[in-house]
Amino acid sequence: MHIALLCMETGGRARRQRRPLFAFLCFCLLQLVIGQIRYSISEEMVKGSVIGNIANDLGVELKRLVSGRARVFTSDGSEYIGLDREAGQLVVKQRIDREGLCGEISACSLSFDLILENPMELYRISIDIVDINDNSPVFPKNEIDKEISESSLPGARFSLESAIDPDVGINTLQKYVLHPTDHFSLNVQSSPDGSKNVEMVLKVPLDREQKANHYLTLTAIDGGSPQRSGTVKIHIRVLDANDNAPIFSQSTYKATVLENAAVDTLITTVTATDADEDASSVIQYYFEHATPIVKASFSINAGSGEITVAGPLDYEKFKQFKIKAVAIDNGGLTNSCEIIIDVIDVNDNTPKITVMSFSSNLPEDAAFGTVIAMINVQDLDSNDNGKITCSIAPSSPFKIVSTMPNYYNLVTDSELDRELTPEYNITITAVDGGNPSLSSKEALTLKISDINDNAPQFDNEMYNAYVPENNSPSLSIFSVKALDADWGPNSRISYFIDDGSLNGTPLESFISINTDTGVIYAMKPFDYEQMKSLKIKIKAQDGGTPPLSTNATLNIFVQDQNDNAPQVLYPVQTSGSVVAEIVPRSADIGYLVTKVVAVDVDSGQNAWLSYKLQKAADRALFEVGTQNGEIRTVRQVTDKDAVKQKLTVIVEDNGQPSRSATVTVNVAVADSFPEVLSEFTDFTKDKDYNDNLTFYLILALIVVSILFIFSVIAIISVKIYRWRQRKLFYKSANNLPVIPYYPTMYSDGTLQQVYEFCGTTDSRRSDIKPMRPYSQNTLTVSLSRPGTVQRERKEQLDAELSLEQKPPNNDWRLPPNQRPGPSGAGPLPEGAGVVAGTGPWPNPPTEAEQLQALMAGANVSEATATMGPRYNAQYVPDYRQNVYIPGSTATLTANPQQPPQQALPPPQAMPPTDAPKAAQTPASKKKSTKKDKK
Repeated sequence: MHIALLCMETGGRARRQRRPLFAFLCFCLLQLVIGQIRYSISEEMVKGSVIGNIANDLGVELKRLVSGRARVFTSDGSEYIGLDREAGQLVVKQRIDREGLCGEISACSLSFDLILENPMELYRISIDIVDINDNSPVFPKNEIDKEISESSLPGARFSLESAIDPDVGINTLQKYVLHPTDHFSLNVQSSPDGSKNVEMVLKVPLDREQKANHYLTLTAIDGGSPQRSGTVKIHIRVLDANDNAPIFSQSTYKATVLENAAVDTLITTVTATDADEDASSVIQYYFEHATPIVKASFSINAGSGEITVAGPLDYEKFKQFKIKAVAIDNGGLTNSCEIIIDVIDVNDNTPKITVMSFSSNLPEDAAFGTVIAMINVQDLDSNDNGKITCSIAPSSPFKIVSTMPNYYNLVTDSELDRELTPEYNITITAVDGGNPSLSSKEALTLKISDINDNAPQFDNEMYNAYVPENNSPSLSIFSVKALDADWGPNSRISYFIDDGSLNGTPLESFISINTDTGVIYAMKPFDYEQMKSLKIKIKAQDGGTPPLSTNATLNIFVQDQNDNAPQVLYPVQTSGSVVAEIVPRSADIGYLVTKVVAVDVDSGQNAWLSYKLQKAADRALFEVGTQNGEIRTVRQVTDKDAVKQKLTVIVEDNGQPSRSATVTVNVAVADSFPEVLSEFTDFTKDKDYNDNLTFYLILALIVVSILFIFSVIAIISVKIYRWRQRKLFYKSANNLPVIPYYPTMYSDGTLQQVYEFCGTTDSRRSDIKPMRPYSQNTLTVSLSRPGTVQRERKEQLDAELSLEQKPPNNDWRLPPNQRPGPSGAGPLPEGAGVVAGTGPWPNPPTEAEQLQALMAGANVSEATATMGPRYNAQYVPDYRQNVYIPGSTATLTANPQQPPQQALPPPQAMPPTDAPKAAQTPASKKKSTKKDKK
C-alpha cells in the first residue's frame, strides 16, 4: 500500500489570517496520521470545488484510476466527498457544515477510503474541516427579565445566560460588552472546557423608589474576521428587600447513567437552601443555557431538583453532558451549580459489515492467498463492546485475514476444484466482545470458473464392434461416448481417428467418425476374406486451451457372409485336353476312382462343403462321399456299363442361402489305355477358354527370360572388365623395365626445369614432361613420400592377397639365371634387398631384351595369381626399389637407410660401363633431395 502524508489548506477569506494556526494544526496532525493522506479544506465550500489532485499525491496514473474503478468508500454512507476519475481530483460533493458535522469538537475531520481494483488497493484519506466564521453568537432569548431586590448589596452577582457560538477556535465567542454600566458591570469566567460564564455584578445599590426598572444591552462578540456579534435586552425590575440567595450543597454534581436507561430514570438530585424565611425561602430549580440536546435528554423537577432521563441516550454520540442548574428564590436571588453526567456504554450496537469490493467469479486454479473480497467491519460501541472478531466456516477453503484495524481480506486458503464444488456460499460472521455479545452476518456467493484441467474419459479403454461383410457404405457400425468433468467450452468433446494405415491404405478410407457425436461409419464395404479385423485408435479431445485428449481402442471384427461359392481345385477343368479317370473292370465295390477337392474362402459353416452327384441313376456305378468328395464304385462293373462315364459333382456350402459349384469328372471303364483313347477322342470341350491368354503368357515368359539373360551377361562383363583392369595396372606394370630418357640439362648436370615423371603400362609411352597432367592410367611419382599413388594401391591389394597365400613352393622358383631383367643382369647377392646403380645409365636394351622382360613380367604376375605366392626379394629382383631418372646423377631408392648415389657427369661424357644388374620400374621411384628436384 502506498503511504503518503499531505497537509493542504484551501479556503477563501480566512486563508491569510489563519496560516499560523493552520501550520500549527499541520504540525500536530503530522504526529498523528503518519501513513495517511490528509487534506485540509474550509467548510461551506461550493459543490464541485477541488480538494486536491489525488492521482499526483498517490503517484498513480489517471488510467489506473479509470481501469481500477477507483471509488470513495465511507463507513457511514455519507457522500460529502466525490472523485473525478478523469481528472484524478477529489471534489466537494455536498456542502460541508463543520458545526453540523462535528458540533463543539474543535478538531473536525472526515475519513474515507479510496479503493482501487485489479489489483485491489486501499488508501486511507482524511480531510480536516477548517472552521470559518459563519455563525454569530446567539443568546437563548431575545430578552432577559431579572428581578433584583433593592436590598441587594454592591458586589451581588446575577448570572446571565451565555451566548452560543457554534464556531470554534478564534471564530467562537470571545467577549461580552454591557451597556449602560451605571449600576452594573460584567464578570466573565472561563471554564476548563473553554466555555464562558457571564455574571452581572451590582456596583451601586438599587433604589426602587427612584427607578423601578432598568434596561440594559448585553453584546456577545466573537473573534472572527470580520467579527460577528449578538445582543440581548436585559430588563431589570427592582423588588423589595430579599437579602439571602439560595446556596447549593455542592458546587459540582457528578452522576452516571446507562445509555439504555429508560425514560424518567432518576439520575441525581440537586439541593439548595435559602436563609430567608417564609415566601423568600421557596426555591425553584431550572437548567440554565440548556441546549436542545440537553433538553431532549434530561429534565429537572423545579420543586425537588430531581434530574431524570427525558429521552433516549446514545453513548456513541454524546459520552458526557455538562449542565448548569440554577436555584432561585421568590426574591429573585439565584445561585448556580454544575452537573456532570457521564453516559456509560452498553453493548447495544451490532457490528456492521460492509463489503467494499468483491469478485464473484474466481478461477479454480487461483493461487493461495488470492484476495476475493475486501471487508470493513465497524462497531460503534467502545472498549470490549467494540472489539470485533471476524470469521468464516472452518471447513471452507477460504480464510479471513486482518490487514488493518476493522479491515479484513477474504483470501483463498486451499486448492479449488470446480468439478467438486462449483459454487460457495460464504457466510462472514462478525462478533463483538460485549456481554452478551452481538453479532452480524454477511453472505457472499462465489462462483468458481472452470479451467481445462480434466481430460475426456471414455467408458472403456477398449471397444469391440462387429460388422457383417458386404455392408453398405456410410453404415453406422458403432458409437463411442466420452465425458469431460469440465464445463462450457472445456467440456465440448470432439472425436477423431488417429492417423494410421492398414497395408499401406489410410484408415480414413475404411471408416470415419462424426466429430460431434462419436458415431463411427464404414466408408466402404468390408470383405472378410481380405480383412478379418481392424484395430483403430479413437481420440476424444476437448475444446479447452490447451486441449486435453484421451485415446480408446476400437476393434472392428468383420463377420463372414456366404458371398463366395466353392472353388474346385481338383480335378482341374481344361479346354485343350480331356482328363479321365480309368477304372478297371475288375474293380471291387468301394474302389476309389478319384477325389473331388474343393475349398470355400468363407469361414465357419459357410465353408462347410458337401458333395453330391447331379444325376443319380437307379443302377449307378459310382457315388460321391458327402463330406470328403471321394468318388467310389458302389457295385461291380458289368459288361453293360459304358466305357466312358461322365459324372457331374455338385459342391455345395452350408451357408444361408447356400452357394454351389459343379465339376465334371470323366471316368473310363477299361483295362487298357488304347481302349480308353479310342473312346475319348470324341469328347467335346466343357468350357471355352481364351487361346489368346496362353499366347500372352508364353510371350511374357520369353521377354522376362531374355531380360534376365542380358542382365547376367552385363554383370559378368563388368566383373571381367574390372578384374582385367586391376590385373593390368597393379600387377603387370610393376615388372616392366624402364626405358631411359635423356632430358635437357645444365652444364653442371642438373635439370633445367622441374619434370614430372609419368610411367604407363606401355613402356614405349613413358615420358618425362614438365607439368603434364596424369590420368587414371598414369603412374605418378609422389613428392611427399617414397613410392607412388599406384604403388600405395598395389601395396594395399598385395596385403589383401597375402592373407590367402600359402608358404612358397620350391618347385616353381626360378633359378637366378632365368629371372627377368635386362641383358647382362647377373644373380643378386644373397640377402640383397635393393639394386643400386653406381655407374652411368646403361645402354638402351635391345628389342629382344624388352620382349624378354615383358614376358617375364607377365609370367610372374600369372604365377602369382595362379600358382602361389608372389616372388619375394630373395629370388626375384624387385624392380620397384630403384628408379633411374634420365639426365640426373641421382638414384631414387626405396631403402631409407641407403644414401643417395654419387652424382655422375652428363650422359655425353660418360665412358662405356656395364649395364645395371636389374632394370628398374617407374613404380619403385623415390623422393629425391631438394637439389635433385631442381
